[in-house]
Amino acid sequence: MNRLKITDTSLRDGHQSLWATRMGLEDMLPILDKLDNVGYHSLEVWGGATFDVALRFLNEDPWERLDFIRRNITKTRLQMLLRGQSLVGYSHYPDDIVEKFVEKAAVHGIDIFRIFDALNDTRNLEASIRAVQRVKKHVQACVVYTISPVHTMEYFVETALRLEDLGADSLCIKDMAGLLGPYQAYDLIKALKVRIDIPIQLHTHYIGGLAVGACLKGAEAGVDVVDTASVPLAFGSSQPPVETIVRALHGTPWDTGLDIHDLFEVATYFEEIRKKKGFERGVTRINDMKVFEHQVPGGMITNFVAQLEEQKAVDKLGLVLEEIPRVREDLGYPPLVTPTSQIVGNQAVFNVLTGERYKLCPNEVKDYVRGFYGKPAVPIRDEIRHKIIGEEEIITIRPADLLNPGWEKSREEIKDLAENDEDVLTYALFPAIARKFFEYRKNRAEGTDMFPVEPVKEEPAELKSKPVPKYTKPIDTKGQEDMNVEKIRELVYLLDETSLAELEIEGPEFRINLRKSNSESGAAVSPHKHRIREKKKVTEEIYPPEDLIEVSAPMVGTFYRSPSPDAPPFVEEGSYVEAGQTLCIVEAMKLMNEIKSEFRGKVVEILVDNGQSVEYGQIMFLIVKE
Repeated sequence: MNRLKITDTSLRDGHQSLWATRMGLEDMLPILDKLDNVGYHSLEVWGGATFDVALRFLNEDPWERLDFIRRNITKTRLQMLLRGQSLVGYSHYPDDIVEKFVEKAAVHGIDIFRIFDALNDTRNLEASIRAVQRVKKHVQACVVYTISPVHTMEYFVETALRLEDLGADSLCIKDMAGLLGPYQAYDLIKALKVRIDIPIQLHTHYIGGLAVGACLKGAEAGVDVVDTASVPLAFGSSQPPVETIVRALHGTPWDTGLDIHDLFEVATYFEEIRKKKGFERGVTRINDMKVFEHQVPGGMITNFVAQLEEQKAVDKLGLVLEEIPRVREDLGYPPLVTPTSQIVGNQAVFNVLTGERYKLCPNEVKDYVRGFYGKPAVPIRDEIRHKIIGEEEIITIRPADLLNPGWEKSREEIKDLAENDEDVLTYALFPAIARKFFEYRKNRAEGTDMFPVEPVKEEPAELKSKPVPKYTKPIDTKGQEDMNVEKIRELVYLLDETSLAELEIEGPEFRINLRKSNSESGAAVSPHKHRIREKKKVTEEIYPPEDLIEVSAPMVGTFYRSPSPDAPPFVEEGSYVEAGQTLCIVEAMKLMNEIKSEFRGKVVEILVDNGQSVEYGQIMFLIVKE
């Protein structure tokens, strides 16, 4: 009997695809013992977006999460998803960070490292494969599956042969968009079995409904392992349900040997979590079925909806999904998996929102075209390259060869808050998020964290950093002195940032009563809008309104004054800027988007603070055009 083995993804890809990775450790702990006793080949529990989200939204240390899981899972191997040179982040990291990360992940309990590169550029897997070999753990290298004129059967087989030569212990066919049909799965696995000697695992997503058939035909073709999820975390953009696969193969030569009763006990637990937290079931919608055209993988459809809702443009989802294949072709047919799914998808969003293709290109898109993510399957056409990076050269070496070592630098920068090497690694991968989390952790330990970050929703950065204004100068009721107008404005700002409706301030010779302003609908007017109106009014008294050009945020995001740590001096009020000069960046949808001036002029007002959230269409700069 050629028993089919099963990897369960419920604790990683299942909730990443359906629940925005929001399952916390407290939700996982009660079911770990049952999962350990099911008889799975492995449990995928770490990597992908779980690292980022644990820090950013759940206030959990991902290393500690892995420790708890390892202590409670003693019989089953633990598996993680590693994005090659990008580890669990969205850009490439130096080799010394890759080596240290793999070493620590192994110490904390990872047995199988599933490693992939979004472009199938095997150069980007070399460092991580060596690192896993060094710690004597299992290397599972991926062939990322996609459909295009150049991604042929021979292409996938040749890629697999290179991975085997690099020392992979097993091969994963990573079908992140659910594009692999049953008969294509059979043919591909048969072709691989003839040419390579290592075990083959199939990872696919339900999305368009092909996954169950692909797993069954894959079993017939000789695949060794398939990925599934518990039914409350299956279907939709997640994996196929384990219960269906187990039942379908029962009594066949590929019988999994798993007990359906045990599986339903696990499913019942996860269903209660789903109901308690208000998570959705995996549902296939028409936009999901259109994956056969747009190829958007996993949870990216859900993310697009959320992003477009933020931009107040959810009605443009159809246009975005139509634009994605065009952008993908322009960029050399990259498979749509992190980070290329974000790169292609977000460029499509910006093309639609701005109404002009490649008018606004995030840094990550530019770096992709420059070759910093690796080599696409097809060279990018000159006309597209010129639109995005002009006459800049494209690199041809392994991208990580351009990176300076990062370990010592990161350790020095975070030495004030890092408690161990794991903290240094966390900081190296996500500097801003890590520092924020470490400060939260320190305050919590000291008992000073009176207003912890709400799970799932970040507290706006401006509320954290805004100092309580000090009132120093009273009004002389006889009119001999004027109160500092800026202080009044600060008080209004403070009032609007609280839930108070009224604020009264009294001194020896004065009393001020401030009441919160209301819009026509009865809602409080944004304090940022108060300040913008005030500053703009003052500016228009100096410069004719017709001479002022407004630069608005093209998306919802976070405003930063500098595009990078190595950027020229910040643009200040009074600065002269040239056409094409970067004014600021707006971080949105995990990408850093440079906002450039379209003309030469003088910056007369900057209407947002560094680190402040901005709304779509919010005015950020007032510039007098020259």
